[in-house]
Amino acid sequence: MQLMIDIMGWVGSVLVIAAYGLNSYQKLASDSLAFLALNFTGGVLLIIYSAFHGAFANTFINVVWVIIAVPALIRYFARKAG
Repeated sequence: MQLMIDIMGWVGSVLVIAAYGLNSYQKLASDSLAFLALNFTGGVLLIIYSAFHGAFANTFINVVWVIIAVPALIRYFARKAG
């Protein structure tokens, strides 16, 4: 279980950093599905990782990260549907 959680933490970190880096180099727009999905998925994985390890300040920031990502994803899909 510990190894799986650690892998989730590393994957989450890579996803969030990839989203930031790709956006910074203008390879992904901040309103693209790829950017939003990378941030959301990375944030969720980091929540699991940090909560498991009792790093609650880190858990908090990732919960906020995901809370920001959810409405952005909802807006994205609403735009695509309408």
